[in-house]
Amino acid sequence: IYADPAKRLELYFRPKDPYCHPVCANRFPTSTMLLRVKRRTKKKKQSDAEEQIQPEVQFEMEILGTVTTVYKFQGRMSDFQYLAMHSGPDGKQTSMYDKVLMLKPEKEEFFNRELPLYIPPPIFSRLDTPVDYFYRPDIQHRSGYNNPQVSGENLIGLSRARRPHNAIFVNFDDEEIPTKPLDAAVQTWKKVCTNPVDKKVEEELRKLFEVRPVWSRNAVKANISVHPDKLKLLLPYLAYYMLTGPWRSLWVRFGYDPRKHPEAKIYQVLDFRIRCGMKYGYAPNDMPVKAKRSTYNYSLPITVKKPVSHTVSVHDLKQGLGTSGASGAKKPPSSRYKLKESIYIFREGALPPYRQMFYQLCDLNVESLQKIIHRNDGAESECTERDGWCLPKTSDDLRDSMSLMIKQIIRSTRPALFSNTTSSEDGKEQLAYESGEDEDDEEEEEEEFKPSDGSENEMETEILDYV
Repeated sequence: IYADPAKRLELYFRPKDPYCHPVCANRFPTSTMLLRVKRRTKKKKQSDAEEQIQPEVQFEMEILGTVTTVYKFQGRMSDFQYLAMHSGPDGKQTSMYDKVLMLKPEKEEFFNRELPLYIPPPIFSRLDTPVDYFYRPDIQHRSGYNNPQVSGENLIGLSRARRPHNAIFVNFDDEEIPTKPLDAAVQTWKKVCTNPVDKKVEEELRKLFEVRPVWSRNAVKANISVHPDKLKLLLPYLAYYMLTGPWRSLWVRFGYDPRKHPEAKIYQVLDFRIRCGMKYGYAPNDMPVKAKRSTYNYSLPITVKKPVSHTVSVHDLKQGLGTSGASGAKKPPSSRYKLKESIYIFREGALPPYRQMFYQLCDLNVESLQKIIHRNDGAESECTERDGWCLPKTSDDLRDSMSLMIKQIIRSTRPALFSNTTSSEDGKEQLAYESGEDEDDEEEEEEEFKPSDGSENEMETEILDYV
């Protein structure tokens, strides 16, 4: 039995079997009583000649307490399993649990054994209730009818088609860059730009691209107040999207090619991730910056999620529910959708809002970091897909310096984590193990550069809005 008080209850017939699917129950609030009922039976003789014996039944009830939470098993699929078996040529079934399950650390010989092909299921059924598909009956056509040719227009998809936002994507290897938006992007924006607020936002974004030809979407959100749905339509109207290279996941003004301008190196993107682990002096749970997403925060599709009602306290009533109260106060329209500057600017002495951040080099507001960026000013010879206009390993040097700053901030807030830190001869802390070259299991490890791979990160999921 596995119980999560906030979500669900899982019952396993074989808890130690990873191929055994549980039966899930949803959590519901209730107000019932728990009773103890005793049934007592006494035999009673009758006075007639046959002396028939009839039992006398008595019930005793006792209230043990109240029940505030119940788990209901609403699923109709019983417990099932996937057997790790192999069928031999003689039809004999052989168990493979001891061959595929790693219950303890194994040596190299364990992985070099010759085993029959066995592919476990990647995931069990995510639903445990039957679903009615309501299939339509076959259509009876007249004689001589021929089915139309299959095309993309008459195929039934598995989900709703994405709304196209008409963005132009450019790879680092593409020779030409677009100078104007697609006609569909112009028509779409003109259709939704129906009020003075939208026109004002358009002018503000034009001015941003005049001052700086390359922007990230988070940086735009921190400088102008625009609804996210409107921004999805406005950005393809004024800029194109870089998929790969040093300006990947950034929006570039139409007609501007950063590969031809050495001064565009200050707009390159830096994928920075806060290093945490025991070899850095603090565990992930000790990190003041929490992860934005968690693998363990997963709920089954059958889990019932009800919105929590907001209870009004006496303090709220005294303060009032209007604009004067703290709870009812709303941001002015000029800054309603604006993000904080920390979402795209790195400052010394301040922690990033998330463990993984994407900064443009010009937004690293630290003098020592800017010296690293401008080491080859005036001597830029070639723009490469990995380093852009900067010197090789510039990103590694920036990450090392930023990691040292982050560690100093954590040291000042939680000195107990670094009580056993050793020091070098000159009194400075030994940080050789923080170099990217010594990492063997961190995400910043640079093994072999593969051109046109891009970066599988959160910002690049922005591309899904425009597919």
